[in-house]
Amino acid sequence: MTIDAATGIARILKQEGVEWVSTFPVCRVNNALGREGVPMVMMRDDRYAVAVADAYSRITGGQKIGVCTFQGGINAAGTQYAYAGMAQAFEDGSPVLCITDGVPAGSSNNSQYDVFNALSTVSKWYGYIDRPERVPEFMRRAFTMLRSGRPGPVVLAVPDPTGTYDETADPYQPVKGWKHGPVGEDVVHAINLLTGARNPLIYAGEGVIYAGASEELTAFAEMANAPVVTTLKAKGAFPENHPLFVGVRGGQVNNFLENCDMVFAVGTSLSPGRFSHRIPNAGSKTIVHCDVDDLHVNKIYNTAGAVIGDARYTLQALTEELSTRPVKSARSREDVALEVKNERDAGMAQYVEAMASDDKPINPYRVYAGLMEVLDPYNSFVTHESGNTRDQLSTVYDTLVPRGFLGWGNVSTLGFGWAGSVAARLADPNRPAVTVTGEAGLGYMLGNLEVALRQNLGVTVAHISNGGFAGYGPGFWGPGHDPFTHSVLGPDEVDMSRVIGELGYHTERVSEPSEVVPALRRALEVNQSNRPAYIEFLCSQFPIYGDWVGR
Repeated sequence: MTIDAATGIARILKQEGVEWVSTFPVCRVNNALGREGVPMVMMRDDRYAVAVADAYSRITGGQKIGVCTFQGGINAAGTQYAYAGMAQAFEDGSPVLCITDGVPAGSSNNSQYDVFNALSTVSKWYGYIDRPERVPEFMRRAFTMLRSGRPGPVVLAVPDPTGTYDETADPYQPVKGWKHGPVGEDVVHAINLLTGARNPLIYAGEGVIYAGASEELTAFAEMANAPVVTTLKAKGAFPENHPLFVGVRGGQVNNFLENCDMVFAVGTSLSPGRFSHRIPNAGSKTIVHCDVDDLHVNKIYNTAGAVIGDARYTLQALTEELSTRPVKSARSREDVALEVKNERDAGMAQYVEAMASDDKPINPYRVYAGLMEVLDPYNSFVTHESGNTRDQLSTVYDTLVPRGFLGWGNVSTLGFGWAGSVAARLADPNRPAVTVTGEAGLGYMLGNLEVALRQNLGVTVAHISNGGFAGYGPGFWGPGHDPFTHSVLGPDEVDMSRVIGELGYHTERVSEPSEVVPALRRALEVNQSNRPAYIEFLCSQFPIYGDWVGR
């Protein structure tokens, strides 16, 4: 049967189990998606089209692939706007499929903006479907790359969506991902180093979540009797109520990183400066690096042992090898657990006090305590915004399951937290989803708030309203840091609950600490009827949170 390239793409997406595509007009594939019955979630700009698909892939741990379309071709205005979203997906390693209009044959280099070179810098692979009959081939390549190896975005450019081909000539079959286990001798060497360490520390990254290896990580940590630190993006990969959990950031993390004699890294690039920790005195520590990609081995630190492979297979192999021999540690299980508890209690003391504060304006940590009170940690979703809400929440918010909390950063575009809640609700309509934002993040997401109403998505925005970009005031990061550009109109000048209420949201304005929990409960109750909610908490500027070691 003869079909056009756009129709072929739409049908293949359905074969691959894609349930919807996020978009912003205009992409010439969109009409075929509509004709073939592929639902589209239309955002209010191209960058958010990428962000929602990106967040969906993250939330599902890559088990489902987020797909988006945006405008390309010669008039690549959409591509330019989508670039920020792609840069974040690429830097964070998110497997999202981006479909765009390709520059037609004979029209390359007609403009100063080079689409191919621009998108190639922020994608795992850029595929240009130069002939319509190659649609099945390119779709196979795309989904293989999305499901195999190091996660990252893939771009498919379609220069001629109307070109036709015979779909029976190369019938499409859905592809699976390929994962590999580690080399046995590398596993043995890594365990030799571990059993010889006095104070090992496990540093777990997001690769654990993409591998579906949280249970394997817990089993390995318990057998090794080793404390665990996770990266921001891996928050929840290790249950944070576990006796061996140290934290994501804060003084206790600093102490364990300083005092350990081994860092056993699993599923993390160990790249400092990207909302993660440096390894202090790294030259005097033994570093074992377990990752799916050898690109990161010996990148920053001298690696005493490397284990390359999928995190789940790697942790299984490590645990099996470790089970054959005792760990040479003078510390009992109880001793290690007590040390972790004491350090964590000391490191968290100031935040526990802030979470119980009756101060007015409301201390933002009182809001975070309210969230932990009203949400079921096993069946809820919380994410932050770039800035203080990220830094404060990742310090204190207890996360017990993978993707109960979505941490993100690196090349972090403000407003992504909103895309996170939208994607979370699309992934599971029965799971409460909350985005915590400050002033800057709210400004970025305002134009897209209408989407939740149109799509009947019961999400909640919790706004820490304090009239400023609180982390950028004078003296916070040193004398004179941005003293002229941190203030915006605050709650005394603008009632954002009234502004957003005009859209049709359930809104409240909360100024009393005692009303934090009741307001959140009312918002979540409204969400059950698929109506979005916005709660403006009148808060103080309180830029205090756990540090990144070595930053």
